[in-house]
Amino acid sequence: MTTMTISRRGFLQGAGALIVTFGLPIELRAQLATPLEKRALYSSVDSWLAVGQDGGVTLFTGKVELGTGVETALSQIVAEELDVPVARITVVQGDTARTPDQGYTVGSKTIDRGGPQLRQAAAEARLALLELAASALGVPADQLTVKDGAVSVHGDASRSVSYGDLIGGRRFQRTIGTARPKRPAGYTVVGTSTPRVEVPAKVTGVHAYVQNVRLPGMLHGRVVRPATIGAHVERVDDAPLRSLPGVVQAVRMADFVGVVCEREEQAIHAAQALAVTWREAATLPEMSQLYRTLRGASTTDKTLTNVGDVAVALGDAAKTVRATYEWPFQMHGSIGPSCAVADVRPDEATVWCASQGVFGLRDSLAQLLKLSPERVRVIFAEGAGCYGHNGADDAAADAALLSQAVGRPVRVQWMRHDEHGWEPKGCPMVIDVRGGLNPQGAVVAWDYAVWSPTHSSRPANHAGNLLAGQLVGLTPKTVLVGGDRNARHTYVFPNDRVTIHWVPAVPLRVSALRGLGAPQNSFANESFMDELAAAAGADPVEFRLRHLKDPRAVAVVEAAAKLAGWQPRPSSRPTTAGDEVACGRGVAFVQYENDQAYVAIVADVEVHRRTGALRVTKAFVAQDCGLVINPDGVKNQIEGNVVQTISRTLKEEVQFDRSRVTSLDWRGYPILTFAEAPDVIEIALIDRPEERAMGVGEPAACPVPAAIANAIYDATGARIRAVPMTPDRLKAALDAVARA
Repeated sequence: MTTMTISRRGFLQGAGALIVTFGLPIELRAQLATPLEKRALYSSVDSWLAVGQDGGVTLFTGKVELGTGVETALSQIVAEELDVPVARITVVQGDTARTPDQGYTVGSKTIDRGGPQLRQAAAEARLALLELAASALGVPADQLTVKDGAVSVHGDASRSVSYGDLIGGRRFQRTIGTARPKRPAGYTVVGTSTPRVEVPAKVTGVHAYVQNVRLPGMLHGRVVRPATIGAHVERVDDAPLRSLPGVVQAVRMADFVGVVCEREEQAIHAAQALAVTWREAATLPEMSQLYRTLRGASTTDKTLTNVGDVAVALGDAAKTVRATYEWPFQMHGSIGPSCAVADVRPDEATVWCASQGVFGLRDSLAQLLKLSPERVRVIFAEGAGCYGHNGADDAAADAALLSQAVGRPVRVQWMRHDEHGWEPKGCPMVIDVRGGLNPQGAVVAWDYAVWSPTHSSRPANHAGNLLAGQLVGLTPKTVLVGGDRNARHTYVFPNDRVTIHWVPAVPLRVSALRGLGAPQNSFANESFMDELAAAAGADPVEFRLRHLKDPRAVAVVEAAAKLAGWQPRPSSRPTTAGDEVACGRGVAFVQYENDQAYVAIVADVEVHRRTGALRVTKAFVAQDCGLVINPDGVKNQIEGNVVQTISRTLKEEVQFDRSRVTSLDWRGYPILTFAEAPDVIEIALIDRPEERAMGVGEPAACPVPAAIANAIYDATGARIRAVPMTPDRLKAALDAVARA
């Protein structure tokens, strides 16, 4: 294991030296209280870029690398504008003392929103460097050319000056203005499959993850979790710890209980030995009643779309169809448990963690520690893939409270039962859809209703949203977000109504999981489109194309069908037993968030009729994300979306009883294995260089569940309307078809 050894004083001194060439951010913000798109740009070039004396370029970004390749893509954007090799760019990311606040790294928005900020800053820096070179070389700027970080006189390469000679180690002292970035036609770096800059260190074992952070004098902590959800501490007896080696202190603050020891294994043993008496609670519903609980809640309702008169159109329709779709609690399932290191002193704190939003976490930790935000520094250090709001922020809060209690740096690494049991869960949802067809088989009415809780409880300036904050008595505060994502579809119907019923609270703590509500809503939308196509006797691809008007949507569906070699299919398949293994294929489409990337997928499946076992054998994906920054990186993300969402679709469901989560290990919460992954994932990218670059971290997850469900129907005639599509669930559906 690689060890990152850092002294607190040395780190701060090093940061100070770097800041000599880095203008501290000019905060023009109506920041954390406003949505990301409304946050003002930092106005100084020095807030974003610095050039060293060796000509190397440092870019500063509030966006962070979560395994999605954004460090490489952002480097490509800056390298393109500055005409420097990607290898000469260093990225400083997610440090509240050194980087701009670009909000959370979420929602596939890093390239879409963070990329243009860096592109404009780099364009301004290039213009400034050209002006400096013009003065140094005594020629007008329009007679200069730039290559590999050096400026030379056009036609006379002997007259040149490097970026390092022009400004190395000094500030630009320039406001970002109206410098014009390059046109895509001139790109030589953007649009190429540049190798991921962080991968070599990862595959050779020298990459420093947050788990590798070590500080002088650092201790190790563990939190003793409540016996049940909603339990309260009645008594803590630390007598059993007195005979154990290395114990520094037992810590209790209300219902927050932990231990701090010299070594990690000592902390594990001490946490197990500490005698805590809990007043237990049974606050959860029966698991079988989850969807009834959602429907029975007192909801806040909002109409998202209301076109025409749906009730009249349904009444007049030649044929009507209705269906209900269900989605359970799911986990992020990060392979590596969350970890953080905190060094909290009486008047300041520094925290290393894998947070997706260091500024929001900083302000929340400041509340928790009763410090002013400017006295708290949060530094991003990469952890295991998070796929949304997992336990990273909570581990940071655990470490901070324990460090504050003992006055020394403390490292907290969660155990598997911490991660599975206490990370914020992905949301359950239940969806009702009704549709009507005219005699020609066209959709004349669509009525969609979804019940969903909020999909985000991130600790953005609110300590009560941290698990430790709740245990010390702070109240969580959330806003309603995410459940409406992709509830609206992209199709055009004359009568169309979409309604969300916001559920105020659910039994388990929930927050953002990849795509938020978009995979669930896309599952319902695209499954129901297939049901309508079958009712209309139409080919599923042709039926979708008939109801799409957006040319980019049409193009992506056609591209996926072509990639898969799709042949027009009958509206229904034989439902007799037939062969032991039934094969089928299904299609699904989505425009992520109705204004982001377009994705269509064709999935091929094998269904074992006797057992209900299901395998996705092939996936064919077409995606239009506008300007493609790194084609190979985009394909990496699509592949990851497909594989992970197959796992979510076929296997993943949080198990719980009346008191607690019970799926605390990989046996209780299985995920897809390598042997179960598709044999083939083929991808067609529709590159549109003149369109804005859109994020790819989440869109391809959304159509996967419906494509699988539709392929099952194509193979067997059985409709699966609930996730996960386990063998038992599929076998029951097959038996129902056989009996019909």
